[in-house]
Amino acid sequence: MTESRTGTAAGSASESRTGTPAGSASSARSATRPAGGPSEAATPSPSGAPATTLGELEARAAGRRDRPRYGHDALITCDRLVRIFSTDGVEVQALQGLDLLVREGELTALVGASGSGKSTLMNILAGLDEPTAGAAEVAGFDLLAMGAKDRLRYRRDIVGFVWQQTARNLLPYLTAAQNVALPMQLRGRGVRKAARAERVTELLSLLGVADCRDRRPREMSGGQQQRTAIAVALANDPKVLLADEPTGELDSRTAEQIFAAFRTANESLGTTVVIVTHDQAVASEVRRTVAIRDGRTSTEILRRTEVDAATGQESLVAREYAMLDRAGRLQLPAGHTEALGMRDRVLLELEADHIGVWPDDTAS
Repeated sequence: MTESRTGTAAGSASESRTGTPAGSASSARSATRPAGGPSEAATPSPSGAPATTLGELEARAAGRRDRPRYGHDALITCDRLVRIFSTDGVEVQALQGLDLLVREGELTALVGASGSGKSTLMNILAGLDEPTAGAAEVAGFDLLAMGAKDRLRYRRDIVGFVWQQTARNLLPYLTAAQNVALPMQLRGRGVRKAARAERVTELLSLLGVADCRDRRPREMSGGQQQRTAIAVALANDPKVLLADEPTGELDSRTAEQIFAAFRTANESLGTTVVIVTHDQAVASEVRRTVAIRDGRTSTEILRRTEVDAATGQESLVAREYAMLDRAGRLQLPAGHTEALGMRDRVLLELEADHIGVWPDDTAS
């Protein structure tokens, strides 16, 4: 049984708590709140009084310095990432200060409308493009500071990539086994032929295409080609497997098989997997789905399994969050702001357990 909760909360789960959603009032507090909006009384600082001494300011600054750096425990870190494209004198900002953390072992889906910036992000993480500003780090590699030699090593050893177009993933004149062996041959490092053959057999069997080892791409179905492409991407045992719309050219049944192959790679090999997809069926199968809008992460859905203490029945619970970036910016869902006529500016009210967001009561 799947339990879906669709309300979006700012920094808190979007379940049945009526006091926490951004953009709606707490009915329990409405009797004490003036009709025009939030209370105009000054809100005290978190400590109960303003910081008036130099010592207090120094203590706060020291506390910030002692905090772990952003993304210290993540395998993939994007910090205020910016990518600007220039064409015929016109600049297009594909990424506008995007923040993203992906921890080792996660299986994550990135979703968003066409032009949202998700494919640009994937190309940067794959080492195929360079960001304009910000910071991006994958498995200890600084993607802004890499030279040509480090970039080659990064693309060969650290990340594997699966394209949407099956023809881009496999060489048409090689068999499936030869395609999988090729990255290991290019890597060199004295890998014995027997070890390469063993790795090829392991991957093809793991992904359910062992019977295709001696076939060329034209002799395989689209699903078999994509599963072989996943084996190719995993050949050098990368830390991260990236896939850009890997099911875009496949029917729904075959798409399920491809996603099962990614889940197998994640669970059996421990590979961190990040998938860009338009397929909501695929996105709903992962534990974490991150939505990108206007070049920034906007919402995130986390899924977990809960067990009813009384009946022992399992249910999948999905909780949707709005993303608060490092600059304190929050993207409120368009449906929420349109329903309440919010535009240009809003009023904020700090409560004990949430922040209230109200339409501007001075707007005409």
